Amino acid sequence: MVKMGIGYDIHPLKKGSHLVVGGTKISGEFSSDGHSDGDALIHAIIDAILGATNLGDIGQFFPSDEKKWKEMDSTHFLSTTIKKVRSVGYKLEHVDTVVILQKPEIRQFIPEMQLKLAQTLQTNKENISVKATTTDYLGFIGTSEGWGALAIASLSKLE
Repeated sequence: MVKMGIGYDIHPLKKGSHLVVGGTKISGEFSSDGHSDGDALIHAIIDAILGATNLGDIGQFFPSDEKKWKEMDSTHFLSTTIKKVRSVGYKLEHVDTVVILQKPEIRQFIPEMQLKLAQTLQTNKENISVKATTTDYLGFIGTSEGWGALAIASLSKLE
């Protein structure tokens, strides 16, 4: 049986030196303002994976009010999540994502993101889809006040 889950996350942007998207550091004028590294893409993937297995959401496992998660690399959260999912008898089949960000343009970083995510999830790069879009300068994303990500994950029972 295949199960599906959906995840969504947004973070404010602030002046900074780099943005972390899918575990990949992108130099530029903005940083994500979050308790951890603010990687909205990974946070959305985690929620999608947890949703597919009915285990809850990212806040239940990695609450933003716990000091130990302050400035934590989100790939740690993702690797912990996939181990938890395997321990209850599921394996990842595929993840499809969309990053919603006005700037910087991230298209050239997508292959690196796919590789980093695949390594963290212990799967093949072909099982990770990362797409990018803008809001054509509309809303808080269009004015570079924030950014977001959507993810859908499919998982199946381990045999």
